[in-house]
Amino acid sequence: MKARVAFFGSPEFAVPSLRALVGAGFEVALVVTQPDRPAGRGGRVTPPPVKRVALELGLRVEQPDSVRTAAFGERLAGLGLEAGVVAAYGRILPERVLDATRRGFVNVHASLLPRWRGASPVAAAILAGDTMTGVSIMEMVLRMDAGPVISQVVEPIRPDDTTGSLEARLAELGARELVRVLPGWLEGTVGATPQDESRVTTCGLLRKEDGFLRASMTAVEAERAMRAYDPWPGAFVLYRGAPLRCWRGRVVEGPAAAAGSMVMVGDEPAVRFADGWVALVEVQRPGGRRMPGRAFVAGERGRLEPVVGLG
Repeated sequence: MKARVAFFGSPEFAVPSLRALVGAGFEVALVVTQPDRPAGRGGRVTPPPVKRVALELGLRVEQPDSVRTAAFGERLAGLGLEAGVVAAYGRILPERVLDATRRGFVNVHASLLPRWRGASPVAAAILAGDTMTGVSIMEMVLRMDAGPVISQVVEPIRPDDTTGSLEARLAELGARELVRVLPGWLEGTVGATPQDESRVTTCGLLRKEDGFLRASMTAVEAERAMRAYDPWPGAFVLYRGAPLRCWRGRVVEGPAAAAGSMVMVGDEPAVRFADGWVALVEVQRPGGRRMPGRAFVAGERGRLEPVVGLG
């Protein structure tokens, strides 16, 4: 049996790392994840993906409202853990938690640190037009994503990548790298390198309003936003007074027009931004399903209106 560890994680991104630890023979003594919360249109209370998988694997699960209590820290310290592993848990761990294991905590972070410290590194990389990203396995410290880096693996960002598609690849990549380097790190034969603070970039939590496509955006920026905000919060414009989700777009040539104009370019609707046009390849009306832009035009019978309120 390999080392005894605790795992902290919540969303789908964390699932491959949990499965990899179990598959590699690590003794996962405890899985800590976020509380069940309402999700979807019906607001049905839903467990985090990590909880579902942990229970399938027969692992002990805790969902504390807070990891900052003395009681939680004491329970963790009493487990005799070699280390803790974090993958997108969603909360900052306090000192008493980080000190509750023999070796400390490592984190699976979806960027090439020190670029894109923070809560939304995959979306940030797409928004910025980065051509490469990756996963960093790092030692955890009290400052967010600031710990020494144990290992990194690089992954290209494809021209059609969304946050969803890229994050799925990074999750698998990070899981493989985690179990590759963790044994050596635990034994002390694999070290860690401090981050270059002069190269730090940061990103915050995404908000619903971030998806609003502004007139000041260039066409390239708008197209990137459509991919970066897929699956959440979803990029949108206001059309006929309601949000029109824009899931896929393509920068195209079009006529001279004011920002917010919507016309046909070929057989697809296109919206004018600050310096050019983006064809709406896939859209979604409120309460409807995703549809091709051509189907949207058919529903409008070819009579397209301006995107009113494009900010």
